[in-house]
Amino acid sequence: MPAILGGTPVRRDRFASWPILGENDERGWLEVLRSKKWCRIDGHRVERFEETWARTMGAKHCVAVANGTSALITSMAALGIGPGDEVIVPPYTFVATINAVLIHHALPVFVDIDPETFQIDARRIEASITRETALLLPVHIGGSAADLDGILQVAGRHKLPVLEDACQAVLGEWKGRKLSTIGDLGCFSFQASKNLNSGEGGAILTNDDRLANECRSFQNNGRATVGGLNYTRNGANLRMTEFQGALLMTQLSRLEEQARRREQNAAYLTSLLREIPGITPARLYDGCTRSSYHLYMFRYDPAGFGGLSRARFLEAMAAEGIPGSAGYSPLYREPFLKSTLESRPFRAVYSRKRIADYLDRIHCPANDQLCEQAIWFFQTLFLGPRSDMDQIA
Repeated sequence: MPAILGGTPVRRDRFASWPILGENDERGWLEVLRSKKWCRIDGHRVERFEETWARTMGAKHCVAVANGTSALITSMAALGIGPGDEVIVPPYTFVATINAVLIHHALPVFVDIDPETFQIDARRIEASITRETALLLPVHIGGSAADLDGILQVAGRHKLPVLEDACQAVLGEWKGRKLSTIGDLGCFSFQASKNLNSGEGGAILTNDDRLANECRSFQNNGRATVGGLNYTRNGANLRMTEFQGALLMTQLSRLEEQARRREQNAAYLTSLLREIPGITPARLYDGCTRSSYHLYMFRYDPAGFGGLSRARFLEAMAAEGIPGSAGYSPLYREPFLKSTLESRPFRAVYSRKRIADYLDRIHCPANDQLCEQAIWFFQTLFLGPRSDMDQIA
């Protein structure tokens, strides 16, 4: 009998807590505390992390920032995104992707998703490009790659830059290359839930010298150098602290082993869930040679469970000791977008006709259906033994 109806739960033990701490974390953090050099302008730990992360990912430059949202904002500033521009985005993403576009007073143009992969549908992008399109911003949602071959082909035809939102995709790969190093710029988040965690934190990777310099300057209030007082452009204070840099360096020592464990457990779980009617795990594109599985995502069909609603299915799983999430709601339908477009700064830039035309263009029916079907497991469920996957199945 299911636990929700009074039966014995499949699992009583809790899954792995997060973050996972080691003595090196405490030691590194205390070293910063006692040094009294807590700002990156005075210390060296953020710089050391930048060098290490760039080398780990195979990129020429890394610019560390306060968080993933800051990474996106800084990258778009480096690319010159501003009022009047349009940025191609997926509707199935965390709100920070959209907020970063809106902060630059540009319009986020939502392109519908591929429901099998949960990623932006690269085949639909070209139809949404206009003379005002200034950037393609794919998101590697859940830690798996968007269709970068298709995206880069469209970008090349239209001479558009590509900014990879890899905030959920630490160590993810496309055809053996690390996500975030394939477009013009790539962004990471090291927020508390992420697979590499410093509470808050972010990073930008690029192989372009000019873009790297623009990013370094913008996140440091427009300074020409880290500690200098010569200002070369506008900017903001989006710097990473030495505490964050120290935690990232120590957390890095466990990253690859944790990534392998998630990957192996996720592959095994997929082999089990594929046998269950009504459960369809997210498909990886052929080019996705590694997923970070920040999220394990699947679609739920009530017909496979006698018409049981998704909400009730999630309650039943939770009663068995298996926590899940319904994931995102349709972002482009959220009230914040309309209120932002009706704000004074946006009305100063965009005519009522352009806003009306824009709103008519951004319907995403595949995304809307996915938002009613999706279920997630978070990355911490995949850090235990294979037997945990048997319990989930």
